[in-house]
Amino acid sequence: MTDDTPTPDDRHKAKMAARKAVQDAEVASKTIAEKGLLIVNTGPGKGKSTAAFGLALRMLGHGRRVGVVQFGKGAWVSGERKALERFADLVSWHTLGEGFTWETQDRARDVAAATRAWEKARELMADPTIALLILDELNISLRYDHLPLAEVVEVLAARRPDLHVVVTGRNAKPELIAAADLVTEMGAVKHHFAAGVKAQEGIEF
Repeated sequence: MTDDTPTPDDRHKAKMAARKAVQDAEVASKTIAEKGLLIVNTGPGKGKSTAAFGLALRMLGHGRRVGVVQFGKGAWVSGERKALERFADLVSWHTLGEGFTWETQDRARDVAAATRAWEKARELMADPTIALLILDELNISLRYDHLPLAEVVEVLAARRPDLHVVVTGRNAKPELIAAADLVTEMGAVKHHFAAGVKAQEGIEF
């Protein structure tokens, strides 16, 4: 007499086959092969810029050019900047902020720095060799009205069809979120800074 009771392996195989069928149908339903994305990394948690630079590394792995414009981090030289600048032929890096707003304490200077950074961003957006443009901490400039929000959203929405743009920073404006293709909000569950641990090389910068 044959025991036809399914084994755990049989049940697992059947479950995965059913899941694969659903997944394959979902993938098959997508009809747009390529599209330049507007990506927003926001929220109070750590990792917004880190995620953007991880995407830059992925682009570089495919031999595609990356532009970076930093709006608020001033002359603070980070590990990701040192690393990506080794790809001099593929990376165009521009740190045009003058530091955090609580450090400058000068709104006119902050507005002027943000304006310079935005002009550079627009220049890179017009460069057909740039596949990915990271606008690091642009959300902060928009939050403090250092740049005209409507203009920024309009220009980003009208970017060329094959250009990917990543905007980082807390408190993304609703208008930017509405225009974006992908929005990720980093949550703050637990942070070592609250326990008294200072910013560390290789972790925070």
